[in-house]
Amino acid sequence: MEQEQNTAEMTAPQKAEKTYKKRPGDRRDGRKIRSLDPMAYVGAVVMPKRNDAMNFFEYKVDMAPIEKYINKKRHEEGMRGFGFMHVVTAAFVRMLSQKPGINRYISGNKIYHRDEIVFSMMVKKAMTETGQETGIKLRFRPDETIYDVYKEMNAAIDAAKAEGDTTALDNVARALVKMPSLILRAFVGLMNALDYFGIMPKVIEEASPFHATFFISNLGSLGIPPVYHHIYNFGNVSTFLVFGAKEIGYELDDDGNVVKKRYVSCRVVADERITDGFYMASAFKVLMRILKHPEVLDNPPDEVLEDVE
Repeated sequence: MEQEQNTAEMTAPQKAEKTYKKRPGDRRDGRKIRSLDPMAYVGAVVMPKRNDAMNFFEYKVDMAPIEKYINKKRHEEGMRGFGFMHVVTAAFVRMLSQKPGINRYISGNKIYHRDEIVFSMMVKKAMTETGQETGIKLRFRPDETIYDVYKEMNAAIDAAKAEGDTTALDNVARALVKMPSLILRAFVGLMNALDYFGIMPKVIEEASPFHATFFISNLGSLGIPPVYHHIYNFGNVSTFLVFGAKEIGYELDDDGNVVKKRYVSCRVVADERITDGFYMASAFKVLMRILKHPEVLDNPPDEVLEDVE
């Protein structure tokens, strides 16, 4: 416990009061973290791949305050199509504004803080078995409100659902599948090597949904429970979040009475190398507080914290 507390103190974020200037060793999409405990850097070498370092956990979200919040936005504020996906995305953005250490990634066996908050998700152009699937990347500022997230998500999803190749990923994927299999495997290996040294071509990096803060997936739209989704060795996504359909549960209230509850289960797979367990747990406690009081998302955070250098 003492070791965890000391690590938490060393990795505590600072107020965002200055603009960081890139230094040798930084990457195009992030800056190198240089002030952590030595064991943090050893872990990035001992576990060189993300699937070596996957931690799995699940939490249940009480839907009562969120459903009330969603109904208000839809019926009183006219936010058509507003739903849980908007709320959970905005809640993660807000959590990252207070716990920026979660926006780290490992590349080239080194630890970096990502310059932007980037969410990736897959979108079906049509909800059929043969419907084309594509990926989109959403970039958020840490001070964004639920209204910003709602507008940006809807615009990106609507654009991605248009027929044909409409996203950068569509265009890159279409070009790649024309290659013979052996050449494609060699190309992917080359991209991995270039990414290791931080010199992957920008057009590939920008199109890749595997270069992001979070990968988020909504299985609730399919009416099934969530899965524990692996994180990819290609790219640098450190966290994969999947949530499922609404569930019914029963629990005792403060007076000992059995009450009926509606939940959504969320399952997370995270790269344990980006921070210690104490910090990770505290970050998701912040997230759960936000989801219990989603109205805080209507306004920007009082302050935005900056990760350690």
